[in-house]
Amino acid sequence: MALLVPDSPLAQKVVPSPNSGERRDGRRPDMLLLHYTGMRDAASALQRLADPLAEVSCHYVALEDGRILQMVPEAARAWHAGVSSWAGETDLNSASIGVELVNPGHDGGYPDFPDAQIEAVTALGLDIVARWRMPADRVLAHSDVAPGRKLDPGEKFPWERLHRAGLGHWTKPAPLGDGRSFGPGEEGQPIQALQAMFGMYGYGLEVTGVYDARTEAVVAAFQRHFRQDLVDGVADASTITTLRDLIRSRPAPPSA
Repeated sequence: MALLVPDSPLAQKVVPSPNSGERRDGRRPDMLLLHYTGMRDAASALQRLADPLAEVSCHYVALEDGRILQMVPEAARAWHAGVSSWAGETDLNSASIGVELVNPGHDGGYPDFPDAQIEAVTALGLDIVARWRMPADRVLAHSDVAPGRKLDPGEKFPWERLHRAGLGHWTKPAPLGDGRSFGPGEEGQPIQALQAMFGMYGYGLEVTGVYDARTEAVVAAFQRHFRQDLVDGVADASTITTLRDLIRSRPAPPSA
């Protein structure tokens, strides 16, 4: 699918990638997934995202200086989510639009995201969700949909700042403190209830009653997005209260 003019007026240039296809069964995108590139610099990231042998791509790339490049048409299926799931759905490439922020990531020192980059991604995200009528609670991190496998965009990404601008779902994290917590190896009904709550919000987590490695990864992914002060994979009172508040404050689905 050729793209000569960007879908969004906020994109300055088209840098086409061959790594795309049709959305399965004509699926309309209703999710915005945010990533970091995890590579040394923008040139390396763009080269990889356009390399047919790499078999990865995204719809947009946000450079550190705030410039936005488009690589795949929004109507097409880019290859950015990988093995992932949310709310029972597993073909998230068909369900989503993917935006990569140039940042070397955790393995590359994980620098702060520049203000210009965040401002540009916020504006782009607002444009995308408005045109596609995406629900606020489906603006997600790559780590949300691939817990344990992916960390991006990570605990330094300013989700609260995006929410203040009108993008995404957020609630003030409950403060750290004392209280009952649950961690790896624990079993029983409280773990079942915890797993069910994460599944209710959308995380791919089976209710087993065992605080296994998958549960720990989901808790850490949740913390990386919604309770960034401490990312340790332990479901403490702050984590559980924040999750409960997110479920309670979830926006109603947009009307047809």
